[in-house]
Amino acid sequence: MGDSSEVARYFGRNMKRLREQAGISQEALGFRASLHRTEVGLLERGERTPRIDTLVKVAAALGIRIDCPLLDGISWTEGTTTVVPGGFSLAESEVGGTAAPPDA
Repeated sequence: MGDSSEVARYFGRNMKRLREQAGISQEALGFRASLHRTEVGLLERGERTPRIDTLVKVAAALGIRIDCPLLDGISWTEGTTTVVPGGFSLAESEVGGTAAPPDA
């Protein structure tokens, strides 16, 4: 892999494929991941390289497990960020729980 724009393009293609396999819209993915729909579009088109927290949020919203030692201990559920010993966490709540995405 070359530069960061190439990484962004690969990530975007994968993200779009997985979102479509899940049968949800960009808006629904954004809702589940606490991202704006336009952010989802930018990521899918490879116009933006995701931050690590965005990667974790998108994976959680799509129900995808991230098996990467660099991300051990980092997880996300819909809520707010809090600091915990040895890393960070987000307040507990259910992703895709009782609140339905706009077009679900």
